[in-house]
Amino acid sequence: MNSPANFEWWHRRALGPWWLQYVLGFWLVGLTSFAPPTKKSFRTKNIIIVVIDGPRYSETWGSPSLIPNMATTLKSKGVFFSSFYNNAYTYTNSGHVALTTGINQPIDNFGQELPQQPSLFQRWRKATGQPATAAWIVASKDKLHILANTLNPEWHDQYQPSTDCGVNGPGTGYRADSLTLEAAKRILTQHQPHLMLINFMEPDGFAHAANWPFYLRGIARDDRYVRQLYDFLSKNKAYRKNTTLFITNDHGRHLDGISTGYVDHGDDCEGCRHVSLLALGPDFKKGRTVTDTHTLVDVPATAAFLLGLPFDQAQGKVMTTLFKR
Repeated sequence: MNSPANFEWWHRRALGPWWLQYVLGFWLVGLTSFAPPTKKSFRTKNIIIVVIDGPRYSETWGSPSLIPNMATTLKSKGVFFSSFYNNAYTYTNSGHVALTTGINQPIDNFGQELPQQPSLFQRWRKATGQPATAAWIVASKDKLHILANTLNPEWHDQYQPSTDCGVNGPGTGYRADSLTLEAAKRILTQHQPHLMLINFMEPDGFAHAANWPFYLRGIARDDRYVRQLYDFLSKNKAYRKNTTLFITNDHGRHLDGISTGYVDHGDDCEGCRHVSLLALGPDFKKGRTVTDTHTLVDVPATAAFLLGLPFDQAQGKVMTTLFKR
C-alpha cells in the first residue's frame, strides 16, 4: 500500500515542480477569463443592423452635438467602437456587401451587380429553415435590393430574405428615411423577423447634392430615428430582451481639401474610411468604449457567432471585447 509520503512524491513528480504548476494554473485561469462566451450563454434571438449611409466621423462622433441620442442615451447602454473602419471600398453597395457577406468586394454601385457570395441572411435561412419573412432588407435606397441575392450559382435565387427597398422596389428611386423607419416598424410588428438590415440614406443623398444644411439635418434626423427604433424594440415583447442592435455606416466622406470634400467619397482618405459602430444587446457590456481597430466585415462575423451560425467565408473576426464575461 502506498503511504501518504509516497503519494505526495508521485503527485509532485506527475505535475512537475511547483513553479510549473503555478504557470499552468495561471494559464488555465487565463483561458477561462478571456475565451469568448459559448453559444449556450447567448440571450440574443434577433439581430438588426442599422446603416446610416455616408456621414463623416467629424460630423457624428467626432463632434456629437448632432447625435445626442446615440452619443448619450444609447452609448451608455452599449459598446462604442471609436476606431471602426471601412478598410476597403468606400462606397454604398460595397460597404453594405461587407456588412452582409463579410467580404470586401468591389461591386457596381448602381444596383446592377449582385454580391459574389451569399449573405448572412441567406445562410441563416438555410440553416434554420425559416421563411423569407423571417429576414429582411429594409432600405431607403432602392438599389440595395441586391443584398438579398448572390452570383454564387449554388445560392443564386435561393434562401433570399424579403426586401422593402426604395419607393417601391428596384428602379423606383430613393425614399425618405422617415418612411423607411415606418416600414421597418410595420414589418417588425407584422412578421416579427429575426434578422433585419435597415438603410437610412439622407446624409449621403444630401451630401451628394452639395446641400450642407440638409446633410447635417439628415444626420440629426437619423439619430432620432435610431432612438425611436430602440424605444420601439424596448417596448415590444418579441424584441425587448433578446435583440442585438448594430448601428454603423457603410462609408464616410472626403476630408475637406480632398477632391470635392464632403460632397463625395470613394478613396482611402481618413474621412472616407473612418466610420463608427455602436452595439447594444443583452449579451454585450454597457457604457464601454473600445479603441481597438475593427472593420465592417467584423459585424457579420460577430452576428453569425451570436446566432451559432458557421460563417467561414467572412474575412472579419468576432469582436470578443463586446461580450459580458
